[in-house]
Amino acid sequence: MIPHLLDPLPEALAPLQQQAEQRWQSALQEAGLDESGLDAQSLQQIRHVFTLSEFALTQACRDPQDFLQLLTGGSLAHSQNTASMRGELQHQVKACTTEDELQTVLRRFRNRQQLRIIWRDLTRQTELDETTHELSALADVCISLAYHWLYEQQCRQSGIPTGRTSGQPQQLVVLAMGKLGAGELNLSSDVDLIFTYPEAGETSGTKRSLDNQEFFTRLGQKLIKVLDSQTVDGFVFRVDMRLRPYGAGGPLVHSFSAIEQYYQNQGRDWERYAMIKARVVAGDQQAGSRLLRILRPFVYRRYLDFSAIEALRSMKQLIQQEVMRKDMDDNIKLGTGGIREVEFIAQAYQLIHGGRDLSLQQRPLLDVLDTLARQGYKDADKVAELKQAYRFLRYTEHALQAVADRQTQRLPALPLERARLAAIMGFADWSTFAGQLGTYRLHVEQQFRAVIADPDHDDEEYIGGEWLPVWEASISESSILQQLEEAGFADAATAWQRLCQLRNGSQVRAMQRLGRERLDAFMPRFLSHVVEQEQPDLVLERVLPLIEAVARRSAYLVLLTENPGALSRLLELCAASPWIATELTRFPALLDELLNAGRLYRPPQAPELAAELRERLLRIPEDDLEQQMDVLRHFKLAHRLRVAASEIAGTLPLMKVSDYLTWLAEAVLEQVLRLVWHEMTHKHGTPRRLDGSTGELDFVIVGYGKLGGIELGHGSDLDLVFLYDCDPLADTDGPRPIDGAQFYTRLGQRLISMLTTRTTSGGLYDVDMRLRPGGDSGLLVSSLSAFARYQEQEAWTWEHQALIRARVLTGSKRLTAEFDRVRLDILGRQREQEHLRQEVSQMRAKMRHNHGTRNTQGGLTDEAFTAACQFDLKQDAGGIVDIEFMVQYAALAWSWRYPQLVTYTDNIRILDALGEASLISMNDMHLLQEAYKAYRAAAHRFALQKQHAVVSGEHFHSERQHVMRMWRALGLSYTPEQDSNPGPGMNQDPFSSGAI
Repeated sequence: MIPHLLDPLPEALAPLQQQAEQRWQSALQEAGLDESGLDAQSLQQIRHVFTLSEFALTQACRDPQDFLQLLTGGSLAHSQNTASMRGELQHQVKACTTEDELQTVLRRFRNRQQLRIIWRDLTRQTELDETTHELSALADVCISLAYHWLYEQQCRQSGIPTGRTSGQPQQLVVLAMGKLGAGELNLSSDVDLIFTYPEAGETSGTKRSLDNQEFFTRLGQKLIKVLDSQTVDGFVFRVDMRLRPYGAGGPLVHSFSAIEQYYQNQGRDWERYAMIKARVVAGDQQAGSRLLRILRPFVYRRYLDFSAIEALRSMKQLIQQEVMRKDMDDNIKLGTGGIREVEFIAQAYQLIHGGRDLSLQQRPLLDVLDTLARQGYKDADKVAELKQAYRFLRYTEHALQAVADRQTQRLPALPLERARLAAIMGFADWSTFAGQLGTYRLHVEQQFRAVIADPDHDDEEYIGGEWLPVWEASISESSILQQLEEAGFADAATAWQRLCQLRNGSQVRAMQRLGRERLDAFMPRFLSHVVEQEQPDLVLERVLPLIEAVARRSAYLVLLTENPGALSRLLELCAASPWIATELTRFPALLDELLNAGRLYRPPQAPELAAELRERLLRIPEDDLEQQMDVLRHFKLAHRLRVAASEIAGTLPLMKVSDYLTWLAEAVLEQVLRLVWHEMTHKHGTPRRLDGSTGELDFVIVGYGKLGGIELGHGSDLDLVFLYDCDPLADTDGPRPIDGAQFYTRLGQRLISMLTTRTTSGGLYDVDMRLRPGGDSGLLVSSLSAFARYQEQEAWTWEHQALIRARVLTGSKRLTAEFDRVRLDILGRQREQEHLRQEVSQMRAKMRHNHGTRNTQGGLTDEAFTAACQFDLKQDAGGIVDIEFMVQYAALAWSWRYPQLVTYTDNIRILDALGEASLISMNDMHLLQEAYKAYRAAAHRFALQKQHAVVSGEHFHSERQHVMRMWRALGLSYTPEQDSNPGPGMNQDPFSSGAI
C-alpha cells in the first residue's frame, strides 16, 4: 500500500507552496540558473516535494546546480543498493586526510542520499520496504567506511591491537540493534550500536603500546563523534549506545568474554528482546557472526520458553503504564495502537517459540508476521490486519520525518502542519486521515491487549466486586460486619474501624478526583486479596498505613491494581514481616521491586551488585550530589528489601543473607569512597607519598565486627576504621592545598557524612568509629604506621579480639596488603594463655552483666535453664557472644602455632580451622557451628519481626548446654574474680556495638 499522490495539492497548503517557490527561485537566481530545461513532470515534482519537505527544499537551495544535475541525470529516479552506495562513498573517503574532511564527506553524502530517498518517497516511486532497506544500507555504508578509515588512522598512531592468546590482529565488531539491525531504519532515526572486540591484549608496532580496551574505546569515541556531532553540514546519524551492557554508565567497549559473561549472568529479559535484531554492520564480520552464535542461546531458549511469558507480561504492563502516565495519544510509535505495540506482538512470539522454531529467528518485522501466519501462531486475517496497520503507521512516521529531517513520531497540532501531513499521506484533509489512522491504531491495540493477556484481567471490572459495597459503605454496618466475619476476620469491628479511618482520613479527603477513582478501584481488589491470607486482621493492620501513605501518589495504586502478582507479594511479605511493612510504608518507591518476582527473590551476586550501583551512579553528573545520595539510598533500600523477601520466601539461606547484606554494604562503601575521593581531589588535589609522588588513593576502609566477619544483619550498623599512608605534612597538589593528614581527615568526615546524612530516602548506614585507635578520643583517621604501633604497644586484649574480625572493604590495594601484614603479625604473636583466659572471661562477664537477662547477670544459676526464664540469644550465657569469644580466645591463644586460625574473619571458617588443626574435636566444631547458625537464623527472624532476640528458657536448651560445656572445657570462666578495664574511649562498654 503506497499512499497515492495528490495533484494538485490541497488549497490549505497554498501558503507553504508559495513560500517554497519563492525560496527556490531566489536560490536559482543567486546561482545564475533557471528551470528552462526541465519538463512538466519535473516541475510538478519540484513544487510538490519542496512544499511538503523543508529538508528537501533546504538541501536543493544550498547547491541548486548539484540538485538540477541529480534531477536531470536521473539519480533522483533510481534506487541504490549497498554495493553502489559503498562504491560511491569509498572513493570519497579514501581521499580524506583529516577527521574534519571525513566528517564533511560523510555528511554531504548522507544529505544527498537522504534527499534522493525522500524525493522518491514523496513522489511515490518506491514502497516502504525499499525505503527502509535503502536507509539501512546508507547507515551500514557510512558506519563501515568511517570505521575502517578511523581504524587505519589509529593503528598508525597507536599500533595494531593484537590478541594476547591468538597473537592475531584485532578489529572492532559494531553491532546494530533496533531498526538498523533489522534493516528497517526510518527517515530520521537514531542508530543503536554496541561495540565489542574479540580478545584482550595490547597494540604492537609502536614504542608505547595501548591496551586493546583503551584502543577500541578511543576508536569508538571517534566513530561516534564522526557520525553524531553536529556541523555546518548537519550530522550523519545520531548514535545511541544505551543498549550496551550496563547501559550508558558502563564501558563503551566490551571484549567477547566480557559481553558473553554479562549476558549469561546479568542479561535481563528486555535485553533478550533487544538482541533479537542484533546484526554486524562494521568491523570484523566473521568474528561478529561468531559472537552472535555464542549469544543466541541467551536470546532463544532451546525449548518453548514459557518462562518468558511473565517477563513479557511485565514489559507489556510497563508499556501500558507508560502510555497512561505520559500524554502519548499523538505519538504513533509509543502511544496506544502504535508501532511499538506491533513490534511487541511479533517479538513476544519470537522469544517464546523462537528457540524451537528456527523460522522465527529472523529480524525484519514484516517477515516475522508472515511466519506467524504461515506457522499457525496467528490467524492469517489478523496478521494481514497487523501488516496493513504497520505499513500505514510507518508511512505516517516517514511523512512526519520527511518534513524537516527531525526524529519525531508525534502528530502535529497546528492546522497547516496537519494539512501537510494529510497531503503526504494522500488525504485531502486532516479529519479523513485521522479517522483512518484511528481505525488502524484500534486494530493494533486490540491485538496487543490479546497477546499474553493476564487471566486476572479477563473480568477485571468484577474482581473484588463483592467488596465494593463494603468499601463504599452502601450496605448496613451489621451486614458489613457479618461479611467481614464470614471472610475470616477475627475482629470484624476493628477491621471495619480501620477501613473507616482510611476512607474518612485527611489523606483520602484531600485526594483529587482521579486519585480517588483509583483508590475506589483498588480497595475492593485489595480486600479480596486480604481475605485470602491466613491472618487477614494482621495484614489489614500492616498494609493500610501503606495505602494511606501512597494515597496522594495514586500511581502506586495503579501499579498494584494492574499487577495482581505484585499485590499478592505485598500482602504475603507484610504478613510475614512488620519490618518489611514499615519499610514499604516509609519508602513507597520500593513497591516497584514487587513487580518482578524473579528479581525480587533472587538478589544478584557481589560483582553484579557492585556493577549495577556503579552503572547507576555513572549516569549522574559528577557534581549532582543530591541525586547521587538518592541513588545510593534507593539502591540500598531496594536490595535490602530483596534480601529480606528472599529470606522470608526461603530462597536465601542464613549464610547467604549475611553475605548479601555484607556485599551490599561493601558496594555502597566502594562508591561512596569513589565519590568523596573525586570531590576532595577536585578541590585540593592529591596527597603526596613519602617518596614525593602523587595521584594515588592511599586510603582504606576497614570493617570490623559483623561487617568484617561477613555476618551483617538487617539492622546492623557499620563498625569502621579509616587508615591512610602518605606524607602527613606535605601539601596536596591542587588549587586549595592542605597537608596530607588534614586531607584524609576531611575525607573520613565526608565519608561519614555521606553515609549518615538523612534524606527523604533515609540514611545509608549508622556508622560506629569507636574501634579506631584511642576510641572516641582518638583521631578519626590514622596512618597505618600509627595503627600498627597502637596495636603493638597500647591495644587491650579486647581490641585484639576485635582485630580478628577486621578486614579491608575497599580502597588502595597496596595499603590493603600492608594492613593484612600488620594484622597477621599482631594476631600471630604468642600470648600467655592464663592471662588471656582471665582477660577474655572478665570482659565476657562484664558484657553479660550489662546486657544479659537478669538470670545470668552476676553469675550463672540452674534457673538459667528453666522454662520460666528468658534467654537472650546474643548476650546470655550459652549464646552467640559466648561462641564468638571462644573463637576469638582460641585464635589469639594458638595462632602463633596455627596461622590459619586468623586467615579468615568469619566465625564459621575459624571454627573449621580449629577443627582441622585438632584444637577442638570435629564433633564439637560441628555442634558449635550449628548452634551459631541456629542462633543467628533466629535473630534474623526476630529482626524482621521488629522484636528483641529473646526467647523462653525451653528453647535452644541443648545448644546452650553444649556451648557452656565448651566454654568451660577451654578453661574460660563464667564467674571471674574481677572485671577488666575495657580500655580508653569505650565508655566502659567496648562491645555495645557488637563489634567483636
